Amino acid sequence: MQTLAELFEDELKDIYNAEHQLTQALPKMAKKASSEALRNAFTTHLAETQNQIKRLERIGQELDIKLTGKKCQAMEGLVEEGKEVLDDDGEGPVIDAALIGAAQRVEHYEMAAYVTARALAEALEHKKAAELLQETLDEEGAADRKLTDISEGEVLSAALANGDESVQ
Repeated sequence: MQTLAELFEDELKDIYNAEHQLTQALPKMAKKASSEALRNAFTTHLAETQNQIKRLERIGQELDIKLTGKKCQAMEGLVEEGKEVLDDDGEGPVIDAALIGAAQRVEHYEMAAYVTARALAEALEHKKAAELLQETLDEEGAADRKLTDISEGEVLSAALANGDESVQ
């Protein structure tokens, strides 16, 4: 990579692949969740993720960038970590807490990626791209806050109520 434009293109490709990987994982996470609120959060975020992919495609079209051809290794690792939770047996609220942890690691990765891409878009004076990337960044932050609210408002107390003796 020799230029910021090349770096920006690489970042967009990475995010594009990451979002596609996430669209495969979210339905499985929703299915595993025992909390209706968590299940709904995953389903809602799936729809948001599909819209985020469309925004990235719009940026790619406007800037004549082909977004395919790169695999996001970080998201692949995060999804693999999440699969461990999907394969676990356990109490519903405890699994929900683990699902939230896995999902929040994904959200934080995505937020970091979108902050970087937006900053590059601004530096390169791609104003519309920067606006679209900020829109997605705002959604990712909201999804993270929603997961925290579900965890703190429902899931952790349910896990404790189900007899977690290690907390006295």
